[in-house]
Amino acid sequence: MSTICQNCNKNFEGNFCNNCGQSAKTHKMNFHFLWHDLQHGLLHVDKGIFFTAKELFTRPGHSIREYIHGKRVNHFKPISLVIIFAGLYGFLFHYFEINILANNITLSGSGEDYIKMKSTVEKMTNWASQHYAVIALATLPIFSLGTYLGFKKAGYNFVEHFILNAFLTGQRLILHIILFPLYYAVNGSSYLKQIGRFVDIFGGLLMIWALFQFFYSQEKWKTLLQILFSYLIIVSIMLAFFTAIFSIAVAYYS
Repeated sequence: MSTICQNCNKNFEGNFCNNCGQSAKTHKMNFHFLWHDLQHGLLHVDKGIFFTAKELFTRPGHSIREYIHGKRVNHFKPISLVIIFAGLYGFLFHYFEINILANNITLSGSGEDYIKMKSTVEKMTNWASQHYAVIALATLPIFSLGTYLGFKKAGYNFVEHFILNAFLTGQRLILHIILFPLYYAVNGSSYLKQIGRFVDIFGGLLMIWALFQFFYSQEKWKTLLQILFSYLIIVSIMLAFFTAIFSIAVAYYS
């Protein structure tokens, strides 16, 4: 059945005009239209983000592999996913003054040097909690390099590993956001540090599960060795990276 495009007046068949791309369905301006426009336009959130979140906790490796191979229409874009959830994470944890990063750093000592070091750590972790989207995006290449080198013979290029790790970063961010009420309940107590570490371990296990699914065609023992090698690369680069950042911050704040 032929349709006249309401935008360019061209005749076409199907769901979208092949001249300008406008949808064949131009909904009436009502409250439903406003709600859809608010979701898709202002907030840039539609059902894709919920579909992707569900997939990341039910079949993460399989769905990410399918996305890389071209099955993308139902998914939310991975970089946008990281930016949105990292921004939400940063807002919630900064607004309610929940500093998980500070609780993962233990300092001991006394005197003027200790006071300076403690002040530097507080300033760094406060900055990181306010700019978590920047931190998440900055560490993505490190995770990507780790899995790229660990699984180099699997045939995926660096950008594809970047997409893989963007989804996995989004997965960990969603986990933190889901558990936000628990963080809020124990904020200010010794349990915050314990829960933060438990969630980090659980997030790491989710990543391992996803990688086993993603590289499902390999033998399990081979995938396990490659995961361990990838983690070794990631941890080594992370330590070097954050040691350099910390040294620069100490010199700057001093």
